[in-house]
Amino acid sequence: MDFGKQGETIARNYLIAKGYTIRQQNARIGHLEIDIVAMHGNRIVFVEVKTRHTGSTHPLDAVTPRKIQRLCKAADAYIKAYNIPHEVQFDIIAIIFSPDGNYTLEHIPDAFFPPLHTYR
Repeated sequence: MDFGKQGETIARNYLIAKGYTIRQQNARIGHLEIDIVAMHGNRIVFVEVKTRHTGSTHPLDAVTPRKIQRLCKAADAYIKAYNIPHEVQFDIIAIIFSPDGNYTLEHIPDAFFPPLHTYR
């Protein structure tokens, strides 16, 4: 299994255990992709999953302003395509694999709010 896909599967299982309902994984909206789309309570949750090996850069360093902008653009397109009436939440899940195959998972619910001029 691809390293990134392995992280997404771990994140998906973690979210299910935490009471999230998964709507889609690897949702494609045009040329944009959302790692995981889920429901949690009355919110639609767009989840960005970043997976790294111990010793490399921290996964959260890969969530740049440009990445946030693209995720927000994809979420906006998803909401319009499926006519979603729910509140929106953006979560980040960071997974770090150690050499022995174990991993640590950090979940940041409501990690950020969409920037104001995202869609230009």
